[in-house]
Amino acid sequence: MKIKTYITLFIISLSAVSCQKYLDVEPQASVPDDQTIFDRASSQSALNGVYSSLASGGYYSTTFQSIGYLSGDNIQWTGSQSQVQELINHNVSTGNATISGAWVAIYQTINRANNLIAKVPEVQDAAFTETERNRILGEAYFIRGLAYFDLARTWGGAPIVTKPTVLASDNIGLGRRPATEVYAQALNDLNTAEPLLTETTDRFKATRKTVWALKARFYLYQKDWAKAEEYATKVISDTKNYTLVRPYSAFFANDARGTQESVFEIFYSATELNSHRNQWQPQTNGGTRQWAPNDAFVALVNKADSGGNRSVLVVKDNQNRWYGNLYYRNPATDPSFVIRIAELYLIRAEARAHRGSAADLDGARADLDAVRDRAGLAATTSTTQGAILLSIEQERRIEFALEPHRWFDLVRTGRAQAVLKIADPSKLLLPVPQEQIQIDPSLLPNNPGY
Repeated sequence: MKIKTYITLFIISLSAVSCQKYLDVEPQASVPDDQTIFDRASSQSALNGVYSSLASGGYYSTTFQSIGYLSGDNIQWTGSQSQVQELINHNVSTGNATISGAWVAIYQTINRANNLIAKVPEVQDAAFTETERNRILGEAYFIRGLAYFDLARTWGGAPIVTKPTVLASDNIGLGRRPATEVYAQALNDLNTAEPLLTETTDRFKATRKTVWALKARFYLYQKDWAKAEEYATKVISDTKNYTLVRPYSAFFANDARGTQESVFEIFYSATELNSHRNQWQPQTNGGTRQWAPNDAFVALVNKADSGGNRSVLVVKDNQNRWYGNLYYRNPATDPSFVIRIAELYLIRAEARAHRGSAADLDGARADLDAVRDRAGLAATTSTTQGAILLSIEQERRIEFALEPHRWFDLVRTGRAQAVLKIADPSKLLLPVPQEQIQIDPSLLPNNPGY
């Protein structure tokens, strides 16, 4: 069923038999509140639905993640679909199916969170404790904050919707808010989530520590170096629960999941598979190998003085072709890694390097070297601010090569045009999908250049 609205209607319906079943309803229909979120059990089931949407193929399973690395310089496309090559060539059309799929999936996630945020405070159930109610709300706010952060860094301006979508026409005419306001909405959601959540450790659900980690990333993008360092340090300091596991492969190899490396990863199972795996694995392993490491990245990751033990990210198939091996499980239950502790070290390193004092540069090198040491590399030889920042950029390129960081890293640092040879700066934001504009002309004007 094709749902024809940019804020896709996602009314969560619970069957009379089980609170675990979620149904998409017709865009023109509505479901009474007392049939959706009405007690403790249905509130938890609705939260499960928010996580399921975050884990969907359009969002953190495949489509959105692919934007982060196909648009970078580590991955090549071996298939024939021109819409994927558009990302690699940095010439994305408004009709591109990848960007359309990601846009719709993110707004589906937002709408599920909106339903929860609107209805859970009104639930009357003696078994529903205030602590549990706060936890459910806090997790929904966190996921909505992540969704708005992802919208802002991908498209810039976007519609801000904070109430449940009941009718297909509910959000027509809202228009796009500037990127600054979309980022502000993301931060507001994280600020709201933080006191509602407890300072516990859960690698598959949002906690206060997960909020801190995403805040560190948020402030890095905002170039607020002091706050980026502050929030990264909050997580790094919890050495009992978070550490750079050794060797590098230990956080994903041998069916590992939920290791001390992970701050937040998405869980998949035999009944909810991560479709990412099939894009990377070769045909002999039941995949398509349509996404493959390019020659430049293969050379980098296999060099002893740059890749170190991260060379396990690439493997050769029976035709002597390299393929990415972060996602390899059969069935495809590989986690999607949203935030790892390695990122927090490199966020703090970058923030310290930008602050620039002698003590800050020493601290930046120490954080950078922590990640390098885990990879089996010698300490960095960079000493100046500029050299340290370039070394951090290189480290992030290899460390997160098969995760959705490279494109966004180059754009936020102002390095994308030089590194990726992009002549037109308008290509640093993706276009609003044309099919959404046809539904709602208030989304115009599109981003410059489209």
